[in-house]
Amino acid sequence: MTDPIADMLTRIRNASSASHETVEMRHSRMKEAIGNILKNEGYIDNCETSGEGYKKTLKLTLRYHGRQGVIRGLKRISKPGLRQYVGAQDIPPVLRGMGIAIVSTPQGLLTGKEARRRNVGGELVCFIW
Repeated sequence: MTDPIADMLTRIRNASSASHETVEMRHSRMKEAIGNILKNEGYIDNCETSGEGYKKTLKLTLRYHGRQGVIRGLKRISKPGLRQYVGAQDIPPVLRGMGIAIVSTPQGLLTGKEARRRNVGGELVCFIW
């Protein structure tokens, strides 16, 4: 698989549009960090891991508002063929503050607001709204 983060975002997008309760995928530390950010920001209900070693899986429990998913859209920004890096002051707002940007920084994966607050830039991973 060339881009596991894009695969994760596509799985979440497809499960949300099909009104699935959970999404399962192979585990990685970056996927788990993205899942924890989504949980802390209120986009999903739960992010848990199970299994051992290379058979570890990540299970996300999606959140819904009525019949509509809380996650309305996801967009991968930095791709393996074209990495996008931004400074702390250049992190763009998502939907005028209604969404979040996820940034991979030397201090770990952070939301755009938290990265601006800590004054660190990095790779712009994705937008979620």
